[in-house]
Amino acid sequence: MSVPDTGSSAGSHASSDTGSDATAVTGSSTGVVLVGPPTAGKSSIGALLARRLGVPFADTDALVAKAAAKPVGDVFVDDGERVFRELERGAVARGLESFGQGGGVLALGSGAVLDPDVRRMLTGLVVVYLEAGFATVAKRTGMDRPRVVIPGNPRGMLRAMLEERRPVYAELASITVSTDGMAPEEVAADLAKRLTAA
Repeated sequence: MSVPDTGSSAGSHASSDTGSDATAVTGSSTGVVLVGPPTAGKSSIGALLARRLGVPFADTDALVAKAAAKPVGDVFVDDGERVFRELERGAVARGLESFGQGGGVLALGSGAVLDPDVRRMLTGLVVVYLEAGFATVAKRTGMDRPRVVIPGNPRGMLRAMLEERRPVYAELASITVSTDGMAPEEVAADLAKRLTAA
């Protein structure tokens, strides 16, 4: 999967606002969408957050795997990125539609926001950007071992990918949360408190 990054550390606190007010989500018919690198914990944080808010949770990677009847990694390898992105676009639509009027929490695959149609689907929703710095992403993806020689400079490609996607996440975000050094439970608890504040 694609792996975005922020390249920055937001300190020891779990979250920081980046603009628009995103309060009282559970009292409305809107949804919460988590974007960012897969290593930031979108799936685990999303499931915990949905439980705290008392709303449904969906994960686009899981929806793609179900539709394709195989793991998302296999879709990428066997069918190519174009097919994967088409399936992913449909998964975003299905995930959002499944919430109905009560809202829900949807974890997006890290590259989904590159699709203009997906970005349009996020209009009016609360978008939470789960940040993770390059060092965190490299460690969680196993690319923090400088002595391992792999052709093609995967660390360089990872860094370039993170730098390319960071501004897209930042632009979409209603709330930005640093997950570096944070447990999923901490991030979910902080988000739930803020999203239900009056």
